[in-house]
Formats: sequence, structure tokens, C-alpha cells
Amino acid sequence: MFTATSPSSAPAAPPSASPLRQPSFRWYFAGQTVSLLGSSMAPVALAFAVLDASAQAGDLGLVLAARMLPMLGFMLIGGVVADRLPRRLVLVSANLGSALTQGAVAALLLTGHYSPWPIAALGFLNGVLGAFTSPALRGLLPELVAKDGLQRANALLGMVKNGTKVFGPTISGVLLVAAGGGAAIALDALSYLLAAAFLARLPASSGRIASKGRRHLARDLREGWDSFRRTSWVWPVTLAFCAVNLVNTGSWQILGPQLTADVSSPVTWGLVLSVRGVGMLLSSSLLYRLTIRRFLLWGQLAVTLNALPLLALGARLPVPWLIAASFVAGVGSSVSAIAWDTSLQEHIPAGVLSRVAAYDDLFSYLAIPVALLAVGPLSQSFGPYAVTTVSGLLFVVIALLPLVVPAVRRLPHAAPGQ
Repeated sequence: MFTATSPSSAPAAPPSASPLRQPSFRWYFAGQTVSLLGSSMAPVALAFAVLDASAQAGDLGLVLAARMLPMLGFMLIGGVVADRLPRRLVLVSANLGSALTQGAVAALLLTGHYSPWPIAALGFLNGVLGAFTSPALRGLLPELVAKDGLQRANALLGMVKNGTKVFGPTISGVLLVAAGGGAAIALDALSYLLAAAFLARLPASSGRIASKGRRHLARDLREGWDSFRRTSWVWPVTLAFCAVNLVNTGSWQILGPQLTADVSSPVTWGLVLSVRGVGMLLSSSLLYRLTIRRFLLWGQLAVTLNALPLLALGARLPVPWLIAASFVAGVGSSVSAIAWDTSLQEHIPAGVLSRVAAYDDLFSYLAIPVALLAVGPLSQSFGPYAVTTVSGLLFVVIALLPLVVPAVRRLPHAAPGQ
């Protein structure tokens, strides 16, 4: 099932060679690298900058919600726009807009003119821009990389994404101490500007979908929905991820720090997250070298590993076991993410790919605020350890349910030469 790719087995002009040999992908990769680094630093910087300026946790909640809500509200429109317009144009415009909004946030913080409402308004605009960015990014990659090179391309992007999760918060912490949160936000704004410059170097035709004449938003949304629901392997996995987020997000993000501090200290939670990031980084590095014939099948099996830290917390296992479980969960999480993105890009037609990706993102994100709101009352009624244990068990069952569908189990992965 797992085979290592090798130059000797590749065809002439092998698409299985490194995607970095292709100039268009190099510009895309450079843009993603700087953008992901800036984005990994921004949450830590913004959180402490707002708390330092206002000393009120409610302000931080307002700022974070102001960004999340428009992402949900505009995600489907972002998918339509990314399928209708050249995706390069969408991405360059969105990154330039994000550079302006983050630059304005940095200016307010650096000049001492903090106020929660202007920061929240800028966060709202940033969320709108983010809703256009994600579908365009997922739709553009198949235009730049041959079909059988998508796994390697996604693995490279996964390495960068996971690496920034490990090092970005640390860099942000150093900047916070040395220069304050405003400086770190300013660096994030600069990263968006650099990303726009790199993406502007892509060929003008990158991501351009053949014109279909005058179109209406409702018709485009319906066409994307029809493709989403008629693709027999897409909707079962999407619904499973929606349910997984529902049982996992609150338990991990809210109860996880609390229960870890109970058995050890708050510092241990940071170590748990870092080790998880290392597992993700290692996994994405390995997937650059391996070919998995039934990639979606193995991605669904791998995602069940994310239940291990929840079960370790629920069972009150010693800290070394929790750290080991988090490392394994990181490995599984990265396999699942890369398998899913690669499967979508290999099998969904380019003309509807961004819209299908937008429906996928929307259903996944919708579960997150519900999970965050529900975990508190549930833990008060049944106890945090019981809730965490049940969440872990449900996670495994839900993640495996899509494998009942033959199309999910049998979906082929592009082999060299396809």
C-alpha cells in the first residue's frame, strides 16, 4: 500500500519530480511560506496585545468572533468568485487587502490608539478576505502541478504549515517581549504584502477558468452544491469532519489545557502542542517520499489517531503518555489533511473545485463555535474527564463511518505517469 517514489520508475519529464522544479509552483510556495509564517505569529501577538491594552477578556472574544463570523458568511461566495475569476487575481487582491487591514491594526497598537471596535472592524474585513483566500488556494494548485505531483506539492506545503506551527508562536513570543504585539502584527502585514508580490509572479492565465458567459450567484452556488452532494465520496467525509469537530474542538481546546494543568502544569500544555506540531512536521516530510495507493482510505484511518490525546486525558494517564499520544495524533492529523486536499484536487473538476472546497470548509467551521459553546455545560453536568473520554471514543467511530461508503474506500490515488 505504501511505496517510495524513485526517479528510476518515473517517466520522461517526470511529474513525480520535485514540484519545486516548476517555476509557477515555486512562486506559489514562496507566497504560502511567508503568509503562513506571518499567520502563525499573529494569533499569539493579537491575543496578548489586546489583553495588555484592555485587560478585558471580553475584548479578545469580540475581536476573535469578528473575524470568524464573516469567514462563515462569505465562504461560499469566496468559492464562487474563485471559480469565476482568475484565482491568481483573487489571491493577489485578498493578500493586498489583508496587508492593509493588518497594517492598520498594527498602526493602532503601535501608536497607542487601541480601541476594541476599530480592531474588531478590521478583523471583520480580514475575515471576509480570508473567506476568499482559502477556496482560491485549494483551487489554484492543480493548475500549477501535474496530477501525480499533487501529493508531493501538498506535502511540501504541509511541511511549511506544520513548521510554522512549531516555530511561529515562539518567534511571536520573542517579538512580543522585544517590541510588543504591534510589531508582530506589522510583520504579519508585511508577510501578506510579500505573498501578494510572489503570487503576482504567476502566469497571468494561472487559475483562469474558461468563461461560461453571464452567470448568476445563485446558479453558481447551486452548481457547486450539486457537485458537492453528487460526488459520493466527498459529502460523507465532509459530514464526518463536521461531526469530528463538534466532539473534538471544545474538548481539546478548552478542557485540554485545564486537565493538563490539573495533572501537571500549564507549561506542559505548551509542550503537548509543540510535540504535536513535530509529529505533523515529520508526517508531512515522510509523505513527500511515499505514495499511498488508497490515499483517502488511509487518511480516514490516520485521523482516528487524533482521539488518542483525548483518551489519555480522560484516563488521567501520566504526562509522558499524553505527550506520546499528542505526537502520534500529529502524525495522523497531517496524513489526513494532505490526503483530503490531494483527493479533492485530483478528482474534482477545476471549474467547480473552489466551490466544493468552500462547502467543505463551511460545514467544518460551522461545528466549531457550537463545540466551544457546548463543552462548558457538558463538563459541568458530567465532569470534564467523562466528557473528554466520550469525545475520544466518538471521534474514532465518526472518523471511521465514511469507510462504510465504497467510494471512500476505493478512491484511487494518482500513480506516477497518470
